[in-house]
Amino acid sequence: MKKVFAFVAMMGLLTFGVNQTINAQETAAPAAEEVAEDNSEAVDSIAAAEPAEEEVADVEEEKSSEGEGLHKTIKVKFIEGSAGFMSLVAIAMIFGLALCIERIIFLSLSEINSKKLLEDIQAALENGDVEGAKSICRDTRGPVASICYQGMMRIDEGLDVVERSVISYGSVQASNLEKNLSWITLFIAMSPSLGFLGTVIGMVQAFDDIQKAGDISPNVVAGGMKVALITTIFGIIVALILQVFYNYILSKVEALNTDMEDSSVTLLDIIMKYNLKFKK
Repeated sequence: MKKVFAFVAMMGLLTFGVNQTINAQETAAPAAEEVAEDNSEAVDSIAAAEPAEEEVADVEEEKSSEGEGLHKTIKVKFIEGSAGFMSLVAIAMIFGLALCIERIIFLSLSEINSKKLLEDIQAALENGDVEGAKSICRDTRGPVASICYQGMMRIDEGLDVVERSVISYGSVQASNLEKNLSWITLFIAMSPSLGFLGTVIGMVQAFDDIQKAGDISPNVVAGGMKVALITTIFGIIVALILQVFYNYILSKVEALNTDMEDSSVTLLDIIMKYNLKFKK
């Protein structure tokens, strides 16, 4: 009886094993087909990507050629516009931009958190620490701190003296903020003027060519007219660029002047409170 049961169990295990093998083969076949399909799709995608890469390379080459073309065009037009006058316009632009950048850096460094500075000064004066308030002003950059320091230096001489000192030194600091602005306006005016001068000279050249050729055909006039127009265009462009920087600088100067005036009024109020508290 035991042998019968063992035989039946063995047959059952063999049947189960055969069925599992068949099922595994059946599931493996579609998986292999899917892998093959995936491989074929990958090959197709790679083949499709190659033209796309070629198109991207073509676009990049076109962009680089356009950039080189723009640079080359500017250089050619610069030479065609009479190198002498175009060089003068370029020099005006270089000096004007240098002054604009210098002013922007100076004004940016002059900007501070004046509210925090005045709060620190007030906190020091409330404790009667005049030297500490002077140190705070001395260790802070910018025109606002300089004005406050001048006021603190005369804190024992009365509020009227402090006020006159702050106003006088404020005028000095305002003049420092506006330094070199007249030179920027000079280059703004010079750039289109040089362009117009090149225009007049180009027109004279055109009439000279007409006189020499004894003809007023377009080919004779075109050379001088081209010089006239190119110099005018470059002069106006330089003036516009410098004007934008100049207006930006003026806005920063106005903001700093307003900050100095507000800080001066606040400083006088702080000093008055200090006098009422410690000079009774």
